[in-house]
Amino acid sequence: MYQVSSTFLILRLKSRLRPGTTQQAKKVGLITTTDISKLWMDLDEIWWSGQVKTFQHAFELQYGIGYKISPETTETEFNVIKCFQVNGTKTTPIYSQPIFPDTSSFKFVGMDHLKGRKCELWRNVTYGGGRKQTFSLWVTDDGDGVEPLRYEMIGVDTLLDSHFDKYYIDYDNFRKDVDPAHFHKPKGMKCVGFPGPGVEHHLLLNPIAELMHKPAHMHGLFNHFKRQHGRTYMGHENEDRRDAFVHNVRFIHSTNRAQSSFRVGMNHLTDYLRNEVQSILGHKPSPGPNGGLPFPAKLYAGVEPPENLDWRLYGAVTPVKDQAICGSCWSFASTGTLEGALFLKTGKLVKLSQQMLMDCTWGFGNNGCDGGEEWRGYEWIKRHGGICTAESYGSYMGENGFCHYNSSEQVAQIENYVNVTSGDAQALRIALFKHGPTAVSMDAMQRSFTFYENGIYYEPKCKNKAEEMNHAVLAVGYGVLQGKPYWLVKNSWSTYWGNAGYFLISTKDNNCGITSDATFVVLK
Repeated sequence: MYQVSSTFLILRLKSRLRPGTTQQAKKVGLITTTDISKLWMDLDEIWWSGQVKTFQHAFELQYGIGYKISPETTETEFNVIKCFQVNGTKTTPIYSQPIFPDTSSFKFVGMDHLKGRKCELWRNVTYGGGRKQTFSLWVTDDGDGVEPLRYEMIGVDTLLDSHFDKYYIDYDNFRKDVDPAHFHKPKGMKCVGFPGPGVEHHLLLNPIAELMHKPAHMHGLFNHFKRQHGRTYMGHENEDRRDAFVHNVRFIHSTNRAQSSFRVGMNHLTDYLRNEVQSILGHKPSPGPNGGLPFPAKLYAGVEPPENLDWRLYGAVTPVKDQAICGSCWSFASTGTLEGALFLKTGKLVKLSQQMLMDCTWGFGNNGCDGGEEWRGYEWIKRHGGICTAESYGSYMGENGFCHYNSSEQVAQIENYVNVTSGDAQALRIALFKHGPTAVSMDAMQRSFTFYENGIYYEPKCKNKAEEMNHAVLAVGYGVLQGKPYWLVKNSWSTYWGNAGYFLISTKDNNCGITSDATFVVLK
């Protein structure tokens, strides 16, 4: 969970004189048309001792540039600090969320007192849609330059694009002496695009969102949720999380009233922002064939798989894990099918390292927390003679790390991997029956999936083409419940999600694309 300890802003200011005395005009002129061009945050215990650094530069190019400084290990380089960049586009610009208003239309009202301080009150009144809107800004000058104290909006939220209501933003710990060097990427470092499909994944999460007032009972429910999950938020982040929480709870109640084949419920993601949920969808499909073998349908022509199968009952599935706020789902799906294959070969269940795949497979096109594909991990394992266990490599961090391993500790050598025929449900059943847990991808973008709790999931809004998949999971079985066939799938969003980390999904119409992009491995 992101815990913002402090936020500093560098503002590009354009002064414009206001009616009134020279002194007043000079004061307000320091905070008139404000364009936040850079945002720097100090995130305690998030960036793993400086291994990863991120920058948002809205002022570069037409739509901004996002940068990530991260260690990269390829076939020719080992743990080299590299700079990767994503250029903003018209539809997905890189920008810092504005938290100061454009004061060009504000007028001086008079002196006031706020938070025990003497201040000036400036106001802008507009009319639109049959409604009066009032925007008020309190500023003070203690002899060291103008400092904003509060911005109040009675109307449409002009900063955060929200609906008509009453909003206010308090500015605490405002600073004007931040070293500009904090906002510059290292000198002499050339930045390039991501080497694989993660190039389209936004590097940074916008840390500021709506600040909205909600009914008291929702506030109480949110406080209970925080206590239950051991979360503590300070200042505006608490407002931000509460707003997301309220919207999600309303969605959950509305969805359950529809009485579909599944239920949704509150889980540990209930206070997540949508862009945070999207950041854990790390399957980034690339066009064209991979190096895997086609599914040998003729070989299994006479095979009749059982009506129900659950590899958990045979001990072939390791416990559910939590990928955290990191687009590493592809590494969990990859290791999941490897763990199953190794169990079928040796009779022993061994936990394999997702972190190793995240750290070491950049040279094959994976991008760590910024996404990847399962088959790229298989290719690396084939080339390097296996994968380390989770115990020998080290714990999962939920962030990119330095590649390190002892080849003598590697297990699960891959002979090849197989692409299950896309869209063929019977082929996937046979693959599961003959080869164990199978890596599959899906469209997990729908909010109904985020809050899935139990039942057979079916979402008509889901996409099902291979190139539209965005999340990698592990199919561990299938069956029929009350006459409805389903796939049994393991997720990597912790046991707090779904049915102890698992979900059932309908086989109807290849819902959410479970059969569109499935793979399993064949060990030596």
